[in-house]
Amino acid sequence: MPGLRREEVAQLAGVSSDYYTRLEQGRGRQVSDAVLDAISRALRLTSAEHAYLHDLARPQRSDAGSRPIIRASVHQLLASLRDVPAIVVDYRMVIVTANALGNAVFSLTEDPRTRDRARKFFLDPASRDFFPDWAADAETVTAELRVQTARHPHDRWLAELVGDLSINSPEFRALWADHTVKEKTLGRKRLNHPLVGSLDLTYERLAIAQDNEQTLITYLAAPDSPTAERLAMLASWTATGDLTVRQG
Repeated sequence: MPGLRREEVAQLAGVSSDYYTRLEQGRGRQVSDAVLDAISRALRLTSAEHAYLHDLARPQRSDAGSRPIIRASVHQLLASLRDVPAIVVDYRMVIVTANALGNAVFSLTEDPRTRDRARKFFLDPASRDFFPDWAADAETVTAELRVQTARHPHDRWLAELVGDLSINSPEFRALWADHTVKEKTLGRKRLNHPLVGSLDLTYERLAIAQDNEQTLITYLAAPDSPTAERLAMLASWTATGDLTVRQG
């Protein structure tokens, strides 16, 4: 926090300077919620940064070899959203499943590289054309990834992802150094689809009941808008199998 010394933060939080120093160095064990909340107030953290602080203090443990299980009801929900692109994403930012229109919008295949959102975003040159707001989206992706690495610091897959992006993407490396923490659950998303052109969408990130490691993301178009017409065209091609011919 610029302008504040450790002693001042400790005083504002109501803890000793020595105890606060140990917390900063990761040597404070069994720190209480009250102390974390007091430090959060002293540093004037946002709600996302407040949650990030708690995640750092009490990280979850992840099995890097585990495979996500999608309930049948979630698959049924995805299939019912015929006119809305929808995907299910895990905390590693990997698309684990999608409905037909979601597959078509994001050009998903059985190739896992098409579903690895972070790597595809930063390392695939085509992503800069697909995402017209690439620079702003890059900040969001990086900030979200930092949230997840705090929640799952023992996840080897996430650690390798951060290392891979840091080595191969100068933009990611610079953004990661900023240490920005942000978790967006809704907003605008502009895409430049190779077949139907510009898509102006609003996304909603929804929690899946009894599953804190996966989220459902839907992408909505304004009624009677050019984007709605283009999605309808894409859905029609998908339903008739014409999409495969056009992509081929």
